[in-house]
Amino acid sequence: MKIFSVNNGLRALFYTVILAALPISSLARAHASPISGAYFQQTISGTVSDGSGPLPGAIIVVKGTTRSVATDPEGDYSIAASAGDVLVFSFTGFKTVEVIVGSQSTVNITLEEDALQLEEVTINAGYYSVTKKESTGSIARVTAKDIQNQPVTNVLSAVQGRMAGVNITQNSGTPGGGYTIRIRGTNSLRTDGNAPLYIIDGVPISEQNASTLAGAILPGGAVNPLNAINPNDIESIEVLKDADATAIYGSRGGNGVVLITTKRGKAGKTSFSVNSSYGISSVASHMDMMNTQQYLSIRRSAFANDNITEIPDYAYDVNGTWSRERNTDWQKELIGRTATTSSLQLSINGGNENTGFIVSGSHNEQTTVFSDDFKYRTSNLSTNIRHHSTDNKFRMNLSGLFAAQSNNVVNDDFTRQALYLSPNAPQLYNEDGSLNWEDNTFTNPVAAFESKYAYDSKGFNTNLNLSYELLPALQLKLNGGINYLSFSEKSLRPSTMYNPAYGLTPANSMAFKGTQNRFSYLLEPQLQYDLGIGEHEVEFLIGGTYQQTTNDVLNAEGYGFQSNALISNLSAATTQVVSQDSRTAYKYAAVFGRVNYKFRQRYILNITGRRDGSSRFGPENRFANFGAVGAAWLFSREGFFEGSSWLSHGKLRGSYGTTGSDQIGDYQYLDTYQVSPNLYGNYTGLLPSRLYNPNFSWEKTTKLEAALELGLWEDRLNLSLAWYRNHSGNQLVGIPLPGTTGFATILANLPATVENTGWEIEASFDVLRSGAFKWQASVNLSIPRNKLVDFPGLEGSTYANRYVIGQPVSIVKLYNFEGIDPQTGLYRFTDQNSDGTITAPDDNTVTENVGVRYFGGFSNNLSYKGWNLAFLFQFVKQKQWNYNSMMPTPGSMNNQPVEVGNVWSPENPSGTYMPYTSGADPEKNLLHGYFTESTAAVSDASFIRLKNIQLSYRLPVKGFASEALLYLQGQNLLTFTKYFGLDPEFTQLGFLPPLKTVSFGVQLNF
Repeated sequence: MKIFSVNNGLRALFYTVILAALPISSLARAHASPISGAYFQQTISGTVSDGSGPLPGAIIVVKGTTRSVATDPEGDYSIAASAGDVLVFSFTGFKTVEVIVGSQSTVNITLEEDALQLEEVTINAGYYSVTKKESTGSIARVTAKDIQNQPVTNVLSAVQGRMAGVNITQNSGTPGGGYTIRIRGTNSLRTDGNAPLYIIDGVPISEQNASTLAGAILPGGAVNPLNAINPNDIESIEVLKDADATAIYGSRGGNGVVLITTKRGKAGKTSFSVNSSYGISSVASHMDMMNTQQYLSIRRSAFANDNITEIPDYAYDVNGTWSRERNTDWQKELIGRTATTSSLQLSINGGNENTGFIVSGSHNEQTTVFSDDFKYRTSNLSTNIRHHSTDNKFRMNLSGLFAAQSNNVVNDDFTRQALYLSPNAPQLYNEDGSLNWEDNTFTNPVAAFESKYAYDSKGFNTNLNLSYELLPALQLKLNGGINYLSFSEKSLRPSTMYNPAYGLTPANSMAFKGTQNRFSYLLEPQLQYDLGIGEHEVEFLIGGTYQQTTNDVLNAEGYGFQSNALISNLSAATTQVVSQDSRTAYKYAAVFGRVNYKFRQRYILNITGRRDGSSRFGPENRFANFGAVGAAWLFSREGFFEGSSWLSHGKLRGSYGTTGSDQIGDYQYLDTYQVSPNLYGNYTGLLPSRLYNPNFSWEKTTKLEAALELGLWEDRLNLSLAWYRNHSGNQLVGIPLPGTTGFATILANLPATVENTGWEIEASFDVLRSGAFKWQASVNLSIPRNKLVDFPGLEGSTYANRYVIGQPVSIVKLYNFEGIDPQTGLYRFTDQNSDGTITAPDDNTVTENVGVRYFGGFSNNLSYKGWNLAFLFQFVKQKQWNYNSMMPTPGSMNNQPVEVGNVWSPENPSGTYMPYTSGADPEKNLLHGYFTESTAAVSDASFIRLKNIQLSYRLPVKGFASEALLYLQGQNLLTFTKYFGLDPEFTQLGFLPPLKTVSFGVQLNF
């Protein structure tokens, strides 16, 4: 042992003398000497830069120890080290540099941007990780750099327009609502059968929290589960699209998979961060509605056309009951307020090479454009601890997310009333602040403020991921997690929301309450083995999944109260009704496997398979098999491309496989009963609610894809071109039954097949990436096509009124609008069956695809020293329902867009709208109904939108903070469109569209 120690000491002394004689530049090398024997410690200081300026936040670690520091805003650092120690300099996106310490006390380092590292970033593929260059599947990725500090409460708003093949639509501008996300189109004929699988840190969560009471203010009553996550807590979002990427999730991945990874603790000294922002929001656009004089003109014309010479008593807007001089912009009054958003986030991060942690807490408050009295609040606590043993055999990652949401809003959306209300309608409030009913001639819209809808949601999501290396290259893994959600809501409709002239009292008040409690746990043991023999590399992964979810639902109603002060207490109601009290259980089990084979680092074969079992099917059809094969050829690694000055990366890849779906709800195959609302002989009875059908089985989607990926000129230009085709069959829908059966439908599999095909093009450019000024740009374009390719027996079914073979499933059937008959001055529609009358379904046979033709985004990121400017343009080519589809009869007691002034007359034969009617002409009323369901009600809704812009500046602070970032953000700022309506992106007509937001924030790091 003495001889060994002396040898080590001599070796250390030898290296110390040699290193002291070498210049510093000779000491920076990719691989450090293994020596660490040192005789004394000294303080090493210096500056870390990128050649154009300092790099604040760069990490310097003494290799093999827990000692580490981060550079200050000027790029300076100071650390204690001994001769022979190795200093490791690292910064995200730059090449790591290692320096052996000699006798020098100053080490200045210039880091080079690592374009290859940026491209070789590891992406999350669910059960495994893979580099982007070696991936055989189609995986879209957005990182924290594009997500953070955006003025949104849901991360889906932040990634709109950033992912090819992923179409995201916000359902409402009212905070706390839902989102519709379609990954490579619509697969299922059921609307609720197209949602993707959401996974947060390895734990699946429900795709939507469906409210039973919010349908009048939140379209569909949808509350998106990602509302619960602060976008600033997210590290990355990966969306799995093709069979190779999704088949390992089996039946859960048929509509794509959205993987959310929250931020992890990083090595380095403990740091503290404060991020605060304040924003203002407003409706992005308004329709140009008629003023009072224009409005009264068409009203008088309508009565004249109806041969009504004396204005009726009920026409308060025309007969002088209401002032003919008042002119109110009801869009400004009802939906024109400025909403505010305030956000505060505190986080602490730290650790060493073995253990890292991060704790982040945030609170967000957002008002509405309806009134400041309504607020949406979210509070989040996100934690993560990662650890690995010194020998790297044991690894652990523990994450937790707690989120609380509360939403208090009016029961009804005012958007439709803001468009319909007469411009000379009375003022909303009397001088004493009470509601104005204008002598019972006015239905005051803000009386709805007396009616409230509110929900409270608390959720907890935790994940534990363990791995241990049993043998070299053999790892045992365990992924487990718990997801819990408590959702409660109430809708209160007191008597005070109605005109006092009706004589309603608290005895007429109503209250509705609902609660949902969902608990789910997941266990996934896995075994992974990596084998390398010469030029052959094989990865084996086998595992199993067991998931159980229970859902408790209770809905109750109360009618009649002694006082409205008791309306929140259902036990005080005169009549109490429990409309639903149920518990459902869902059990899911699976085994899965993956084999990945690589030969010579250029030929890759990936095979995945899964056998699923679901409690949602009958005993004979409970299990199904899914699988996929993916292959890739990295031709840029072939010998004939070696030394190429222009091709840095080239890959051909393809995949084929099947995934499925069991998104049908629980117990659908059983014959079930429900409690009768009526009593029979003072006894409560049961009613049959569903017929037994043990034979229906899984929906299945077959996916095929081929793609080309190129990286040119040291990855300054990256291109990707992908073609895909998905066939979704064995559709789970309700088959109509004769009324004599007592049931409207029975759930079964239809042999219908839906096809989605398309092209996806992506390109990213490093326009400038050296020097002080850097410019990066990217563009993505998706061209989806959807059609119903097969539906045996369609013509003889009720679905014939909705679908056409060879046409998209998003079509609508319309009357063909021919214009105005010059002989009668009335709307004219094509009589398709030539029977002399216009009727459905014989004459509304013209199909229009209400959907997207292509969509994408164009983003830029420019930086100069401490300044950074980033912006994203979103573009969509589509057709949608326009305002004609929701337009009230022109001439009735409703305001109209100024376009309605283009009325037909012999002097104006090109007029769009037929002569007005007050509503007294039944023929015109009928024709207007056809008009709202005709080809005139669907039109081009294409748009280009400045979706997001951010300007930030890093302040050169010293002393109280290590870094300060000021940022200005905008969302939905500009829209270029010819669409006839409020918002071309927003398809929920009559509801508040997404808002325009500008926010200012500051982030301080200590």
